[in-house]
Amino acid sequence: MITTEAAVLTAVEQPLEFTEILVDDPEPHEVRLAVSNVGLCHSDLHYMTGTVGADLPVVVGHEVAGVVEAVGSAVSTLRPGDRVVGALTPSCGLCRNCQAGHSTQCQRITEIRQRPRPAFQLPSGQVIHRLGDVGAFSRHTLMRENALVKVDDEVSLHVGCLLSCCIITGVGAVFRGAEVRPGSTVAVIGCGGVGSAIIQGARLAGASAIVAVDLDDARLAAAKTYGATHIMNGAADVAAEIQNLLGDGVDYSFEAVGSARTAATALEVLRPTGTACLVGIAPDGTDLTLPAWNFFFSEKRLIGSYMGSGQAQEDIAQFARLYQQGRLLLDEMVSDVIGFHDIDKGFEAMKSGAVTRIVADLTV
Repeated sequence: MITTEAAVLTAVEQPLEFTEILVDDPEPHEVRLAVSNVGLCHSDLHYMTGTVGADLPVVVGHEVAGVVEAVGSAVSTLRPGDRVVGALTPSCGLCRNCQAGHSTQCQRITEIRQRPRPAFQLPSGQVIHRLGDVGAFSRHTLMRENALVKVDDEVSLHVGCLLSCCIITGVGAVFRGAEVRPGSTVAVIGCGGVGSAIIQGARLAGASAIVAVDLDDARLAAAKTYGATHIMNGAADVAAEIQNLLGDGVDYSFEAVGSARTAATALEVLRPTGTACLVGIAPDGTDLTLPAWNFFFSEKRLIGSYMGSGQAQEDIAQFARLYQQGRLLLDEMVSDVIGFHDIDKGFEAMKSGAVTRIVADLTV
């Protein structure tokens, strides 16, 4: 057991509390990670504001990269000093979903996340929960071996952490979730970090038209950098404008906001037989009310995609190679790198459209 510093959420709508915690020793299949960088994600903000429930006190943060510091007795693929990127979705590798290539839907996830002792606790003995069993806003954390991917030295960890959530979620939704075909047309609703990754995925998939939709002009301008062929302000009649632009709507739409309104728009902008993919996490209690005729007469499809719908280890390694080849833009997505104690300020800055991703440096 070691002592480290963590940013603990003790109450919703309150600043994070930076305090000393105890981190347990690794279990046989676990690795203790010295966290170097964490991307600030809107998913974290859901828990911090209470729009999605969480057990408190909790350490949030999950878009993580760091250096292996210690390994459990059964770990065979990693060793101290390895530079790694983490995934939010550890898996058993044995259940029906894992063996079918859907490790994000592992049927034994609750079982494999169980530990005989708490991973985090205060010196007083009070248990500190970890968001997604990651708890990345801590200078040290524990993760399972199969939730970590070793990356080359050429991949700086301040951009590598984006592979952990933002990139695998967005690009994965394109390739694994919706399975976008070359030459098809795509609309992306919401052009923050994940939306920008979806745009890049559509470009890599060979989409012939990529329409970026957002309410913020700065994000729309950035969308062109990532591969959008057209931009559109969401305050307009988006479905009508897309139909005017492309004739009968798009083949694929992606919703990266997390609201019932934008989910309805994602369905509306489709051409008959098109696929709408919901990627944004909606607040607890959000229900969708959609016209049934879309599904019967127009044969539209509505699907969801969680954390890229695929195999985290394989996909992160492939996306890292695309970055090294210059085909996947990561440096351009990092709007700012901030210090550990500035995380609250970073989340406040995320409200600006000029921000794609803010990354915290936990080494300073």
